[in-house]
Amino acid sequence: MSSYYIPIQVRWSDIDQNRHLRHSAYYDYGATVRIDCFSKHGLTDLKFEELRIGPILFREEALFKREIRFEDRVTIDLVVTKATPDFSRWSIRHHFYKTDGTLSAIINLDGAWIDILKRKLAVPDLFIQQVFDDFPKAEDFQIIQPSKK
Repeated sequence: MSSYYIPIQVRWSDIDQNRHLRHSAYYDYGATVRIDCFSKHGLTDLKFEELRIGPILFREEALFKREIRFEDRVTIDLVVTKATPDFSRWSIRHHFYKTDGTLSAIINLDGAWIDILKRKLAVPDLFIQQVFDDFPKAEDFQIIQPSKK
């Protein structure tokens, strides 16, 4: 699979006073794509609760290329760009495309897993590792080594 993507309908409430997509809506749309991808691959809210783990973000950065307006339809993809061998740390990239193929924005983020009871970073179990291993990878995907403490 080269990428995971979903179409997003721009909502009026996502438009700012300059009549284009407000900056924070890009992050909301990226989160929508991630959670949809997780869920469709078996990482549902109930599964996270059962495993007592959840995703956590360290960094999220948006690069704005072209305006998105209310009338635009956008498709947003997801690819994994980096990960440790056990997928305890990972990076994801989203591309925002208008219907005509114009690249409108890129979101890059770094994340990990948190044990929701201990409130500490955690290594995901084999189920999550296998799911993440099946996610689409970027052409420049790289395995990274965990940092030493």
